[in-house]
Amino acid sequence: MVSESVPAPAPTHEEYEALKRRVKGLEEQKKRDDERYEKLKQQFDELRRRMEQLLRLRFGGAKNEQVSRDQLELMLAGMPAVLEERPVVAVVPQARKPVTRRPRRVLDDARLPERQTVIEPAEVKADPAGWIRLGEEKSTQLDYQPGQLFRHTIVRPRYVRRGEFAIAPLPAQPIDKGMVGAGLLAWLLMSKYTDHVPLYRMAAMLRRQHGVEIPRNTLSGWVDQAVELLRPIYRAMAERLRRRKYLQVDETPIRYLDPDHPGSSRVGYLWVYLDPGREVLFQWGPSRGHEVPHEFLGNFTGILQTDGMAAYRKLAEKRSGQVHLAHCWAHVRRKFHEATDRPKQAAWFLTQIQALYVAEQKLRDLGAGPALRVAVRAGQSAMVVRRIFAGMERLKRRALPAGALSDAIEYALDLKEGLSRFLEDGHLQIDSNMVENAIRPCAIGRKNWLFIGHPEAGDRPAILYSLMASCRLHGINPLDYLKDVFTRLPAATTSQIEKFVPREWVKHGRSS
Repeated sequence: MVSESVPAPAPTHEEYEALKRRVKGLEEQKKRDDERYEKLKQQFDELRRRMEQLLRLRFGGAKNEQVSRDQLELMLAGMPAVLEERPVVAVVPQARKPVTRRPRRVLDDARLPERQTVIEPAEVKADPAGWIRLGEEKSTQLDYQPGQLFRHTIVRPRYVRRGEFAIAPLPAQPIDKGMVGAGLLAWLLMSKYTDHVPLYRMAAMLRRQHGVEIPRNTLSGWVDQAVELLRPIYRAMAERLRRRKYLQVDETPIRYLDPDHPGSSRVGYLWVYLDPGREVLFQWGPSRGHEVPHEFLGNFTGILQTDGMAAYRKLAEKRSGQVHLAHCWAHVRRKFHEATDRPKQAAWFLTQIQALYVAEQKLRDLGAGPALRVAVRAGQSAMVVRRIFAGMERLKRRALPAGALSDAIEYALDLKEGLSRFLEDGHLQIDSNMVENAIRPCAIGRKNWLFIGHPEAGDRPAILYSLMASCRLHGINPLDYLKDVFTRLPAATTSQIEKFVPREWVKHGRSS
C-alpha cells in the first residue's frame, strides 16, 4: 500500500508577510555587516600601516630614532573608534617613570690617570722662608698624549705674609674656562683634518678606548673654538703669500648645504695657493668664478701657475699688467695620454714632453738654483718646446678629425704663451703638480664628511687644511705643532703671531 504525501498548507497572508519582513531584515543586516566589515578592514589596514611605520622608526631607521609617547598617540589618533564597537580587554603595561640621567663628570673619573703641575708664585720662589702656605687652588683639564687620556691638574698654592697674599696666575688656556687641554684639542683637530675621522667616530673611540663619554656637540664646540684661535695664523699666512711673486693655484669642489635651498646641497670650492717650499693656503669660496681669487689676492703682482680654466684667464685679463699666467705641462701630458684615437701621433708628443721632464729631474738632482735652471732650459728645453709646438701646428694644418688628439693640440696651442713661460724664469716649476699634491688629503677627507653644513662654515676646513698642508711641506708632526700652538698662542701678542706660521715655527724652534 502506497501512502500519498500530504501537501503542506499554503502560508497565510500574515505568515508570508512575516517571512518577507524577516528576509528583508536579514538582507539589511547582511548589508550592515558588509559595510562594517569594509570599515573594519580599512581601519585595520591603516593600523597595520602605522604600526609598520613605528617599527621602522624604532628599529629600522638609519638614525635609530626614539618614538616618544606623544608621537605614538599622534600616530594612533582615530584608532580607538575601531575598538569601541567590540571592546577588547588588554593588559597595558604601566609606563615607566622617566629616569633623569645625570651627566657623569669626566674630570672626576678615578679611572683616568692624573698628572699635576704645581705653579709657585714668583715672590714665593724669591723668598720661600718668609711665606706661610694657607691652601691651594686646583684647575683640572682633560688632556691627551699619544695613546693615553689623562687628567691634568694645575695646582696653585696660596701664601700669606704680613698681610700680603700671593698666588701664581693661571696660565692662559686655549679655551677659556674649558675642560679641554692643549694635547686633546690638538688630537681632535689632527684626527679630523689629517686622519679624516668624523666627530661621531672620535666620540665612539674615546668611549671605547678610554671609557670617557664626551658628547659629539661638545667636541664640535671645541673644534669651532680652536679654529677661531688659529685664525690669526691663517691671516698671517695669507699676507705672506700676497707678498710673493710666484704662486701655484688650483681648486677642488666641496659640496655644502645652502639654507636658501633646503633639502639639497650645492657645490662650492676650496681654492689652493702654494708658495713652493714655503706655504700652502686654502680659501673657501661658494663659486668657481674669478671673483674668488681676485678678492683673495688683493695687491698681489706676479705669476700664477694654473691649469687652463677660463676663470684664471679672466682674472689675468682683469688685472692686466699685474698678474701673468704660467701653465702646467702635466695637464698637457694627460691630454695626450687620453688621445687613444691617434696613438702614434700622441706617442711622439709624449716622448717630447718626457724629454722636458728628464731635464727638470736632472736640475732637481743637482739642487740647481734659478740662474742654472734658466741656462739649462734655454740650452736644452727651449728647443724641445719649439719642436713640440711646430709639430702641433703641422698637424693642425692637416685638419685633423674631431677627437682626443685634436682636443689635446687645441688645448696646448691655446696656452702656448703660458706653457713657454717656465723657460724665462728659473723660479717657475714645469707644472703645478705640487699644488695638486696639496689638495689630495682634502679629496680623501670629503669622502668621510661629504659636505660642509653651512656656507659660512667653509673657512673652518680651509684654515685647518692650510696649517696641516704647510706642516707636511716642512716635515712637521701636526700633533706636536698644534699642541705647542695651543699651549703658547693664547698668551701671545699680535706681533708674535707670525712666529706660529709653520715655516717660522720650524725655523726658530717651538720654544722661541
